[in-house]
Amino acid sequence: MPTFIHRIETATPQYSYRQDEIRDRMKEIVPGDERDRRIIHHLYGRSGIETRYSVVDDFRTDGSHSLFFNGQGATPGTKNRNETYINEGRKLFVDVAKKLIQNSTFAPDDITHLITVSCTGFYAPGPDFDIIRATGIPASVERYHLGFMGCYASIPALKMAHQICKANSDANVMIVSVELCTIHFQANNQMDNLLSSSVFADGGAGAIITNKPPEKTGYRIDGFASAITENGAEDMAWSIGDQGFNMTLSNYIPDILGDGLEDFLKPVFEQFAIAPDDISEWGVHPGGRAILDKVEQTMKLPKTMLSMSRAVLSDYGNMSSATILFVLKGLLNQKSEFQGKTLAMAFGPGLTIESALLEKT
Repeated sequence: MPTFIHRIETATPQYSYRQDEIRDRMKEIVPGDERDRRIIHHLYGRSGIETRYSVVDDFRTDGSHSLFFNGQGATPGTKNRNETYINEGRKLFVDVAKKLIQNSTFAPDDITHLITVSCTGFYAPGPDFDIIRATGIPASVERYHLGFMGCYASIPALKMAHQICKANSDANVMIVSVELCTIHFQANNQMDNLLSSSVFADGGAGAIITNKPPEKTGYRIDGFASAITENGAEDMAWSIGDQGFNMTLSNYIPDILGDGLEDFLKPVFEQFAIAPDDISEWGVHPGGRAILDKVEQTMKLPKTMLSMSRAVLSDYGNMSSATILFVLKGLLNQKSEFQGKTLAMAFGPGLTIESALLEKT
């Protein structure tokens, strides 16, 4: 019994920043010398990003400074950051859920399972509770939360939804992922923080998965694969500190992914009895420009194959787990007669690689 992705919706917070604007502001904010300012200029200039979104406007000199730079410097405590996550994150969770209902053929009563995804904050009752109250989804809906998994988490959410649908022919599963990465900005000149502050952004996305074939264009889910690279556990990590969440983000990540990618994909292709040439579209999580370059180089892909991933990176930055859904929505909505296989891939702490084999239908 096949399962299908019916609808993908996305949302961004109200404040947008041009990358050159935030670059120049960071050169003022981050303490350091002329060398540090040159590093910031270089990182932002080579990021492949034009625009990013945030739930706070504090990074503007004339911003409200509700979280950062409000007389307490640029290092608010974890409590204040998480309160911003609660107040602003719930708006995006509800926004995405409402769009999924309004723009699909499903009524609130049709939703049987609700999966929420996030790694940038916590609260209870959580976003599932907010979604139920705001949309009219029945209180009896089965609720699950995937937390603190990082950038790849939306693919395990799709996998869970797929398994639910396989076990229950009447299941209609809603997934909503929201990440507020910018509330964890760290104002120091450590390379990990300079890298993360140059790429991460805020956003939300979601999907509805069911056994019913979609009336309009959608994806059939053919399967999943996951792996952990032999190296990389120390190069990408995410922990809770006294002044926000601490991100470890090494500039070795593209090389580690490149070294392990072919070994990861070989059993994937064998499992589904396909070859790399059978993949018509690659939906790769744009963790950064260098990561996309490395995937393109390793798999010998045409320059145009990752154009949607690059477009999402340029227009939105890296929104952690929500980002891969932005890419898949973009591919799904392209005006073309394309019918074929799509390989979705996302990367996160571990280094973990998650993939989904989809077919546009």
